[in-house]
Amino acid sequence: MDSAAAFFSEPSQTSRPVVETQDLRKIYRTGFWLNQRVQSLKRCSLQVFQGETFGLLGQNGAGKTTLLKILLGIVRSSGGRAMVLGQNLGDRATKQRIGYLPENPYFYDYLTGWEALEFTAGLFQLPRSVQRKRIPELLDTVGLAQSTARKKQLRQYSKGMLQRIGMAQALINNPELVFLDEPMSGLDPLGRYQMREIIQTLKAEGRTVFFNSHVLSDVEQICDRVAILAQGEILCLGSLDELLGTSNAYRVKVKGGNPEILKTRLAKLEFREGLWQGEILGSPQDFIASLSLMDAQLVSMTLARPSLEEFFVRQLADRGIRYST
Repeated sequence: MDSAAAFFSEPSQTSRPVVETQDLRKIYRTGFWLNQRVQSLKRCSLQVFQGETFGLLGQNGAGKTTLLKILLGIVRSSGGRAMVLGQNLGDRATKQRIGYLPENPYFYDYLTGWEALEFTAGLFQLPRSVQRKRIPELLDTVGLAQSTARKKQLRQYSKGMLQRIGMAQALINNPELVFLDEPMSGLDPLGRYQMREIIQTLKAEGRTVFFNSHVLSDVEQICDRVAILAQGEILCLGSLDELLGTSNAYRVKVKGGNPEILKTRLAKLEFREGLWQGEILGSPQDFIASLSLMDAQLVSMTLARPSLEEFFVRQLADRGIRYST
């Protein structure tokens, strides 16, 4: 984008911010004498608004988990300020309204999944009558069989099953704001799809979801706004349309076809990797309908704007940061 200011746009909605940070910083001391300083966050400023799904993107070690832990009151910041649900960090009443799924949730593994959820519900002082209704609903939501949850100890669960129990635990108190640290971690494709569906359901219910991830394809499908964090700094923040553009043009790859006819149908036509590639001139529907007349086969069709992953890599490259997951 042409203007750096455009990378930090706010949503047009008038809803109140439920997460707000200003110049948030975190410095860790390391070394035998604790005389070495590592800056994990550098003047991090952002807002997350009520009812939106917000994705914080970054490589491993970018500072994503540190930021989440500061917002949750688990880690103390070294400077700056932050508020969650209109209150200062660490407010005990506010924590009752928050759900949290860590990247690697820890459980007492001798408990069954059902017992683990009962334990968490007890911490929130949920009455037994509420637990009996809430726990089966959550198990259905996260796609875990009630019979398994009742009988199998957590030490026998797979990584994906533990992630599902962790999600159920994060929602046990019916939170207004949900923090998810790498929620797709350890899930197979079906599990990732179900996790995306859960997040979409939370959004439809009016809840705010703030989650960290380096799986950019998932973020691109479900987030209202995203921010890119690299080496402790927010590089850009905005909606996908604001960051990637609003192009309605489609880029296609086709196999075969008459190049002379394709020239009249595709702009920027080129032949690469055994396929003709270019941007559709006119209606995508008309182009698809004419494929048989051109003796061509459609291989792929995507919006001409860059993908979130391409944008992410370019932002890192522009600052001399090597991309790795």
